[in-house]
Amino acid sequence: MWKHAIITGGSSGIGKEIAKLLAGEGSNISIIARNSQKLEVAKVEITTHVVNLEQKIITISADVANRLEVENAIYQATKEVGIPDLLITAAGISYPGYFRELPIEIFEQTMAINYFGSLYSVRAVLPVMEPEKKGHIVMISSGAGLIGIYGYTPYCPSKFAIRGLAESLRGELKLSGISVSVVYPPDTDTPQLEEENKTKPLETNYITATSGLWSAVDMAREILRGMRKNSFVITPGLEMTLLEKLHSLLAPIIQWYMDLIVMKTIKSENTIKSENS
Repeated sequence: MWKHAIITGGSSGIGKEIAKLLAGEGSNISIIARNSQKLEVAKVEITTHVVNLEQKIITISADVANRLEVENAIYQATKEVGIPDLLITAAGISYPGYFRELPIEIFEQTMAINYFGSLYSVRAVLPVMEPEKKGHIVMISSGAGLIGIYGYTPYCPSKFAIRGLAESLRGELKLSGISVSVVYPPDTDTPQLEEENKTKPLETNYITATSGLWSAVDMAREILRGMRKNSFVITPGLEMTLLEKLHSLLAPIIQWYMDLIVMKTIKSENTIKSENS
């Protein structure tokens, strides 16, 4: 069980469903999102799943695209609830459309929320998590973070970026005792998907329809199952599993090799320091 979970985008969709499951296991929860009204509604829902009266469920209104707001939110959550041992970055937006027709602001906003929102959250939580030598960071990417999809030119790059961040951080944070997971969900029945469908090109509809639709509850359960296994890659469903495996066939070997180099480098540096002391 995690003692204190901070979840960005925890007022709706997958983030909220994960919060409910964690509350049912006794965790304290801090959910961060922009809309104060949605946060309060989510808090009521999450609170109905707590298993003891001592659990804390708090809400913090913040825009994850704003670094200072994220840093203040993490600080507030830590001050009120305690040092977090779990961070889940589930905040995200998607605005599909044809590349030439989409305003450049859509690309900037999507990257700001999806990628930089995750980056800011991780950067803000590490100063309090690293001294404890433990913790788990879970970043929600997407199946669109594994392969470019027609009509998703603002969205795919932001989710590819999360993949790159997670893969880069995995080995670095492992040395601090902190686990990293990256999740590649297929289409999930959430308010975000509902918004996507308003601008999704017809061609994109045909493409995404082939993968089926998950409920947010089932998706949350799959993610939590992967978290309990301490899996680096969490791919709900056979389709995402095959896509990830075939797309990154050599990833485990490369990761092992990078870990080996890191450990050799550290050992070498320690030897030099020892000889010079």
